[in-house]
Amino acid sequence: MRLLKLSLRTRIFIAMILLVLGASILIAGVTVYQYKQEAENYHRERLERKEQAIKENIRFVLASTTYLVNTENIPSIFKERQKIYEMATVHEMQINIYDLKGRLLVKSEESFFRDTINTRIDPEIVKELDASSKKRVLKKTEVNGQKYQSSYSYITDHKFKPLAILYLPYLQDDSVLNRDLHNFLMRMGEIYLFMLLLAIIMSYFLSSYITKSLKIISEKINQTRLDKRNQKIELSNATEEIYALVSAYNSMIDELEESAVKLATGEREQAWREMAKQVAHEIKNPLTPMRLSVQSFDRQFNKNDPEIEQKVKEYSDTLINQIDTMSSIASAFSNFAKMPAQQNETLNVPKIVKLALDIFNENYIIFTSEKEEILAKFDRTQLIRVVTNLVKNAVQALQGKENPKIVVSVEEEEEEVCVTICDNGSGISEENKGKIFEPKFTTKSSGMGLGLAMVKNIVETYNGSISFVSNPDKGTIFKVRFPK
Repeated sequence: MRLLKLSLRTRIFIAMILLVLGASILIAGVTVYQYKQEAENYHRERLERKEQAIKENIRFVLASTTYLVNTENIPSIFKERQKIYEMATVHEMQINIYDLKGRLLVKSEESFFRDTINTRIDPEIVKELDASSKKRVLKKTEVNGQKYQSSYSYITDHKFKPLAILYLPYLQDDSVLNRDLHNFLMRMGEIYLFMLLLAIIMSYFLSSYITKSLKIISEKINQTRLDKRNQKIELSNATEEIYALVSAYNSMIDELEESAVKLATGEREQAWREMAKQVAHEIKNPLTPMRLSVQSFDRQFNKNDPEIEQKVKEYSDTLINQIDTMSSIASAFSNFAKMPAQQNETLNVPKIVKLALDIFNENYIIFTSEKEEILAKFDRTQLIRVVTNLVKNAVQALQGKENPKIVVSVEEEEEEVCVTICDNGSGISEENKGKIFEPKFTTKSSGMGLGLAMVKNIVETYNGSISFVSNPDKGTIFKVRFPK
């Protein structure tokens, strides 16, 4: 299971290394097995050739002897003029001849090989030889760490009648073959060591090449977002499978963009419909008292009434207040709908923030700045609008609060400017924190709830961010950050 968690690149790398190691081990094993089989075959065939040659020599001796050819005369025939020693010397083999019951008749002197023969053949071997169709038995033995192939066969007369048993002990001398095998394995080991190093290098680059395309696709997929334009993948020299994957991704991006456009259009239309309903509702609120005031004035108007001037003034004030309310609604809607113009003026932020605070008369508003001059690119009017909206909200949150306090500070944070507005007001409840930047959301009895939505819109237009921390009944801290 742990192997399945490894990356594709690592698995390709390990697989190629294991392939080379496995191939080298397999070839080494096959080579050793093949050498042993060839050694066995070589020694068996060599013993057969020597056995045939010795039998030919024995037949010649039997044909040229003056003795009667029978089992009893075998020792005399082969000791005559030391024939058995001569044959052993010529063929470099120890020759032993037994009677048909397995008793030793004659043997050559030990020359090149150690004498490992008893004076009698195992009766089981005699029976096996008698029952053999080829009249020949081959036995393998090991004495003192040396391997022997022992051949048992019949010596026959000219009528192919068995006279005796010929025993030839053959020593398997594998020293030359073992030396050749050792040298071959050493050379093969050096070659495979080189191949292993080459495989490591090749597998590294090959795995990198194979997974490079997959890594690009993975990064593109991770970067895919519904709320922004996604780039298609362009790969050259890609394999057929990778090309099919890239084509599928690019097709998905096209479909995603079409869906995003449709979704954005639908959401935009829905938002404007909701906004229109809200504007209509907010406008109807002041229209109703205005209508009632006019109707009341029309019914109760009496030019001879001594308090007519006072009543006219009250009616006028009521109408003016409602008209001002409608005007503020129209202004709020207009400000929210208007996208901020990115003029990218180079401003001294502390100076502009302090200028924005001058319109407030509250003496509990405190301004601080770590530097007198902190420069950043921002639109002057939009920055003033951001500060005034946030401070205005803070002032409204302090209504009825003992010891009210608002601290507005400007700080420099690496490549950004941070404007902080901190108050000790009523704070924001947990249920309202997720809705605070939504258009038309408000906790006030009046207004359209577009102020913070507009602030967020302005700040994000200038690649900035706005965040807040709030505790009910303890206060709220808004932080506005934007690049220099």
